[in-house]
Amino acid sequence: MRHRTVTLFVILSILLLVLFVLDLLVGAVYIPIKDIWGTIISEEVNSATRLIVLDIRLMKAIVAVVAGVALSVSGLQMQTLFRNPLAGPYVLGISSGASLGVAIFILGMPLLGIVNNSAISSIGTAGAAWIGSALILAFIASVSTRIKDIMVILILGMMFSSGVSAVVQILQYLSNEEALKSFVIWTMGSLGDVTANQLQLLLPAVFLGLILSVAVIKPLNLLLLGEQYARTMGLNIRKSRYLIFLSTTLLAGTVTAFCGPIGFVGLAIPHISRMLFRNADHRILLPASALCGGVVLLFCDIVSKWLTLPINTITALLGIPIVVWVVIRNKSIV
Repeated sequence: MRHRTVTLFVILSILLLVLFVLDLLVGAVYIPIKDIWGTIISEEVNSATRLIVLDIRLMKAIVAVVAGVALSVSGLQMQTLFRNPLAGPYVLGISSGASLGVAIFILGMPLLGIVNNSAISSIGTAGAAWIGSALILAFIASVSTRIKDIMVILILGMMFSSGVSAVVQILQYLSNEEALKSFVIWTMGSLGDVTANQLQLLLPAVFLGLILSVAVIKPLNLLLLGEQYARTMGLNIRKSRYLIFLSTTLLAGTVTAFCGPIGFVGLAIPHISRMLFRNADHRILLPASALCGGVVLLFCDIVSKWLTLPINTITALLGIPIVVWVVIRNKSIV
C-alpha cells in the first residue's frame, strides 16, 4: 500500500511537470520549446517571444497550478468538515460574497454615478471580490461560535448565498449592457487576468491558507469519525472550525478574487484523490488533492486554449460526470 502511494505521488508529480511545460507550448502563436527555455533562463530571445512566454503563458500556468491546489484542498476540507460528499469550497458562500463585491463594483457603481471615482477604482475587481469574501468569513466565524450543529451552519451558508444571489440579480437587472457584459465575463472565470503584481498577493495568501490546512490535518482526521468522537478525544471543535473556515477563505476566496469563480474543481478533485489513493487519511489526501488539482486545472487550461473556451466550461464538463458518479455511489444522499 505504501509503495503504491509513493508511486502515485511520483507519477502525479511528473504529470504536473509535463503538463506545465505543455501549457507553455500551447497558444495562438507557435513558440519552439528552445525559445521558451531560453526565455526562462534569460537568454537573448525576441522581445515579443519574451512577452508572450513570461507575461502570458508562464503567468497563466503558475496561476493554474496555484488555483488548482487551493480549490482542491479547500474542497477537501469542506467535505470532511460537513461530512457531505457534495460540499465544495464555495459551500460557505465565499463565491457569493465575492460575486456580490464584484457586482457592487462593476454593476452598482455606475448606477450611483461614481464609476470614475479614483479611490473606488483603485480597489479593482479582485479587491472587491476579496472584500466580499472576507465579509462572509466574518459572518460565518461569528455564527460558528454560537452554533454547535455544523449542519445548521451549512444551511445558513446556503440561505445567505441565495439572498446574496438575489441582490446580484437585482443589480444585473438594473445595470447597463456594458457593465453587465463585464460582470458575466468575470463569472466565467479566467486564469489569464492575473498580473505579476497581483501574483505577489495571490501566492502569499494561498501559501498561508495551505499552512493552516496542514495545521488542521489531525482535526480533520478526527472529524471523519464525527464531532462527538472528536470532542471525546479532546478536540476543540470551535477553534478547529474557525481555522478550517479561515483556511478555506484564504484558499478559495483569494482564487475567486483574482480568477473569478472556477466551478467543480474543489468539488470533484477530492473524490478523484480518494479513488486513486484509496485512503481517508488527510496526511495522504491533502497533498494528493493538491497535486491532482494542479494537474487537472493545467489540463483544463490546455483544453480551453485549444478550443478557445472559458475555463469554467471545461471544468464543468470534467466535473459534472464525477459529481453524478458520487451521487449514484452514495445513494443515501439522493
